[in-house]
Amino acid sequence: MKKYKFTISGNDYEVHIKDLEDSIAEVDVNGTRYEVKVHNEIRTSKTPRLVRKPLEKIPGEGQIRKKETTGKHEVTAPLPGTILSMNVTVGDVVAEGQNVLVMEAMKMENQVQTTKGGEVLSVKVKIGDAVQQDDVLLVIG
Repeated sequence: MKKYKFTISGNDYEVHIKDLEDSIAEVDVNGTRYEVKVHNEIRTSKTPRLVRKPLEKIPGEGQIRKKETTGKHEVTAPLPGTILSMNVTVGDVVAEGQNVLVMEAMKMENQVQTTKGGEVLSVKVKIGDAVQQDDVLLVIG
């Protein structure tokens, strides 16, 4: 049935499992037959073991670097959609978190807010425009 080689205390043994019925196995060890009782079967995993080497640490890796700003901030579309209404015009002063326009995206009305305050320098869209994700809607300075 199955053939195994064992080394126990420096001695080599060839074991042939001839028959296995319930918990009694008939085995041949180096030409001598034995009847043995099997208490439980030990199964080894057939899944390969994943061995990972530690990665080399690159200087500066994993650090968050703040973008340098030039004073201008672009408000971009969070999702593809259509502009429904504008709450600001060029020259208006807005505060951080203020709703600047409403757009329809995925059959829902979404309020688009600023992440920085300042004066509205230019408006890049008008009511009814279709925009894609990350399109610039307006510029704040």
